[in-house]
Amino acid sequence: MDEIKQQIRAMVAELVPNGRASQLQDYTALRSGGILDSMAVLRLVGMVEEKFGIEVSAYEAGIENFDRINDMAAYVERKRMARA
Repeated sequence: MDEIKQQIRAMVAELVPNGRASQLQDYTALRSGGILDSMAVLRLVGMVEEKFGIEVSAYEAGIENFDRINDMAAYVERKRMARA
């Protein structure tokens, strides 16, 4: 799962304003902490779908799956396992 986290961290770094990406931890609240706005989250969901070949439904794109890097990596892993 560390590889997934690294890939997601790179995606988040593209979306985080003002070079704040270096300060982010895997447990940093990106969405609920105000680091990413709703448009950035939509872009991130699209990037995750494309990179990992998964489909994210509207109800899956909530804070429980798309707030922290840890949450996103676990979500991607679950989706991959379900697909296998």
